[in-house]
Amino acid sequence: MKDKNRIMRKQNLIGRLFVAPPVLLFLIFTLLPMAMAIGLSFTDYDIINAPKFSGLHNFKKMIHDEFFWIALRNTCYYTVLYVPLGLLLSLGTALFLNSERRMVGLFRTLFYLPVLSSSVATATLWFWILNPQLGLLNGILGIFGIDGPAWLYDSKLAMLSIVMMSLWAGFGGNMMIFLSGLKGIPGTYYEAAKVEGAGRLQRFRYITMPSLTKTTFLVSTMLIIGTFQVFDQAFVLTKGGPGNATITLVYYIYNNGFNNLNMGYASAISLVLFLIIVTMTIINQKINKAEI
Repeated sequence: MKDKNRIMRKQNLIGRLFVAPPVLLFLIFTLLPMAMAIGLSFTDYDIINAPKFSGLHNFKKMIHDEFFWIALRNTCYYTVLYVPLGLLLSLGTALFLNSERRMVGLFRTLFYLPVLSSSVATATLWFWILNPQLGLLNGILGIFGIDGPAWLYDSKLAMLSIVMMSLWAGFGGNMMIFLSGLKGIPGTYYEAAKVEGAGRLQRFRYITMPSLTKTTFLVSTMLIIGTFQVFDQAFVLTKGGPGNATITLVYYIYNNGFNNLNMGYASAISLVLFLIIVTMTIINQKINKAEI
């Protein structure tokens, strides 16, 4: 009995040693910066001088800050466009590739490749694709006699252009998650439904979608969090323009913190952004629970 207890204590110690490095990194690079950002949100801090406590001044300033509301509106607009389109595209592709057809493995690899590329490299590629004079997209439209628009230079199309790029770059990862969910659905469910005379749409509605509820919640939550943190695309493609049409909350935080050296105000916006993401995640969880 003593030997067994000794072995268990040794195993617990080894387990703690293995867990310690990632926990330490999480504390240093995640929790500590979060705590510092919360503290700085109540200060006036310009990096050069020591922080000065300002109470709720930054949050009061935010209420009357026109550019903050523009950034919030643009971020919400991006989220409303990207999240449902991202879900539909990744799920539709997963359904198409969830088979034993020839070349399926190749297409899975090709669709997943953009996920492995850096967001800056992807944005640079799309900057060329969407170029109004020499871009690939307008070149293809010109073959059919269509005069392509100035995608990134039109305030009405700039955010849509960023959404297109983000969909191409990110749907492969979500596709793989949906594929894993589809593989976990027992084939006997579909066989029984076929015996009962259920058509393809009925099988999708009553078997596939209910079985993917948890997977859909995971993917939609990741999409929502990602959309509210969008930065690289707007920074590389449009620099927040034209006319602030693509400035997002994270981009606005970057401008205030590193361009204007207003770290206190940037931290306050970061705290508000964190609360928005938490709220949206809770709402999404409630919606998905209601569907179970």
